[in-house]
Amino acid sequence: MNDNMERRACDLAVYIIENRTTIRAAAKHFGVSKSTVHKDLSERLRDINRPLYGQVKEILEINKAERHIRGGLATKRKYKGNREAD
Repeated sequence: MNDNMERRACDLAVYIIENRTTIRAAAKHFGVSKSTVHKDLSERLRDINRPLYGQVKEILEINKAERHIRGGLATKRKYKGNREAD
């Protein structure tokens, strides 16, 4: 496997763990697609560094469980902003 991909997978994992952020935010920070981040973390990292994979997997599971809440808050902000403009 390419050393750059291995390094990127580890860097992405450390970034997500330290900042407790989402795949989308990590993708934006590193300038790669969400698909790349997901593949790096779910497939490549598992083979490269199992302990790091376990830590990032926990955070991603939490994010998955909370995403409906974040979506609802985003919708609330969207429509609240539109009412104030009227």
